[in-house]
Amino acid sequence: MAAVIKPGWSKPSTILFASEIPANEKAFAFALAQAAEFGADLILFHAYDTLVVAASETSGIRYYDYAAAAHAEMQGLEPFAQRAREAGIRCEIVVRPGLPADQILAFLRERAIDRVVMGTHSPGPIGKLLVGSVAEAVLRTARVPVYIVGPEVVEGAYRNFATRTILCAVSLQDASYMVATFAAELAAQHNARLILQHVIRPQERAEVLAGRSIDQVEADLLALIPPELLRKIAVQTIVVPGDPTEELLYQGRAQQADLIVLGAQGASAFAAITRHGVVYKVLAHTHCPVITLSPVVLAECGVKAEKHRSAEVYMAGVF
Repeated sequence: MAAVIKPGWSKPSTILFASEIPANEKAFAFALAQAAEFGADLILFHAYDTLVVAASETSGIRYYDYAAAAHAEMQGLEPFAQRAREAGIRCEIVVRPGLPADQILAFLRERAIDRVVMGTHSPGPIGKLLVGSVAEAVLRTARVPVYIVGPEVVEGAYRNFATRTILCAVSLQDASYMVATFAAELAAQHNARLILQHVIRPQERAEVLAGRSIDQVEADLLALIPPELLRKIAVQTIVVPGDPTEELLYQGRAQQADLIVLGAQGASAFAAITRHGVVYKVLAHTHCPVITLSPVVLAECGVKAEKHRSAEVYMAGVF
């Protein structure tokens, strides 16, 4: 299957930073660094679902002041826009009333955006497993890659936000060709090392390894990357049995990954609510940012939806 990777996915010219107010400082720092690295335009986008209520001086009647609401929200983002402009980055603030996820997705349809950057924060030991409804909706349905900075991500300034090692979760399914190709494009762009990791669930070990050794499966994973990219980058393959979440998080730390690439084909609102989806657990606990390709992106590139055996999506490569 020929993967259709848009050039802007690995080298964005316009980045949308989806922000709350107050803005997520850590996530903004990553967005700012990427805009500086690629010479990209940066759009600070915020949608609000509450309105400023004002009282008429003459009548005393209370009313919704749309203009005042938008102005107040824009003021909250202006310091961040100023920081971007001082760094030589063209920056625009866009503020809209409405549900955040709906407005972000609508804006992506209106404008030529190459990447969405957003943070997610989930306080508390149970909440840390939750992504948040806005990030969850966007990563499932955006038509561009979504770069998410989770609550456990380490600040990037200490290493100058460099991307030296990329960890990509794959399997032997069709969707992994698309995800691995995208990861390889990113690795080539950053001159980074790429690690392809396939985790075999215990109940699937006999089927996956039928007549083959783990070494042979590791060699087979190299076929997920187009030859022209394979010649440009350093690639390592890792195949292990176990729990995909635990193994992915372990390798992320052990390999000192700067970025994890995931296909979110199996991500669902149900998986987010029940905290069973691998993608959501990784986002909650990984120490580096995660960039995802949504089911919509994968489908538009010709990847057919996979039928999973249970509601608990524990499959490496396609979550």
